[in-house]
Amino acid sequence: MKYDLLVVGGGPAGLTAAIHARARDKSVLVITNDPTASPLCKAPAMANYPGLPGVRGLELVERLAAQAKDLGAEFKPGRALSVMPLGDTVMVSVENDAVEGGAVILAPGVSRAAPLPGEEALLGRGVSYCATCDGMFYRGKPVVCAGDAPNFGEEVEFLRSIGCEVTVKRLAGLSILGEDRVTGVLDAAGEATPCEGVFLLRASIAPARLAPGLELENGYIKVDAHMATNLPGVYAAGDCTGQPLQLAKAVGQGQIAAHFSLERGGAPS
Repeated sequence: MKYDLLVVGGGPAGLTAAIHARARDKSVLVITNDPTASPLCKAPAMANYPGLPGVRGLELVERLAAQAKDLGAEFKPGRALSVMPLGDTVMVSVENDAVEGGAVILAPGVSRAAPLPGEEALLGRGVSYCATCDGMFYRGKPVVCAGDAPNFGEEVEFLRSIGCEVTVKRLAGLSILGEDRVTGVLDAAGEATPCEGVFLLRASIAPARLAPGLELENGYIKVDAHMATNLPGVYAAGDCTGQPLQLAKAVGQGQIAAHFSLERGGAPS
């Protein structure tokens, strides 16, 4: 099935985009881990959100998610791993599946983790973000897993089930070793572990690694007034587009991104 709109992220920007799309009778799929895992949900009260002074972060996100679902938005749990524009359509890989839409809105919030030493240089040469996608390449081989994804344990057990020799490490202080290929990791304690593959199973992937060629500005996704990026059919909204990192801005950008992304295939109804 091809959706009118794909949304990566279940925070206020992404959920607002989904609500706007469904209000115009467009099909929309929201790709997200548990929306209530958003850092916003830890806020005990917000004094500056218009019309809802003192609202709890968790309450607001739950209400946005319920509204989107009541309007008919579909949700797909999991991590988006890559975004590929293909002319008049966009493909997004989600774990070991792929979904298609007329456009995609990136609304994953901000990446709070810098790339590990060696991560970017060895991506695709031993570094992977998905065990069920790439695990078979390492069958019977030593691998290291590190991360905080909700399904981390399941991914580790999958690798073990296909015969991988799995060592689990903490992300903090981890360095990836190798030149042309991964040869091992070095942890914060200075202990080296030889391996042929490293699975970095984070809860989310930084937008620049989701969509190769995505233009950034000061570390954030660069967008125009319509929330369009430099890639065809790829839009962005919310904290990932830069300062100010404010809820009201995220909601407004989610609406704008949905409106103009839907115009790609003709004027919104």
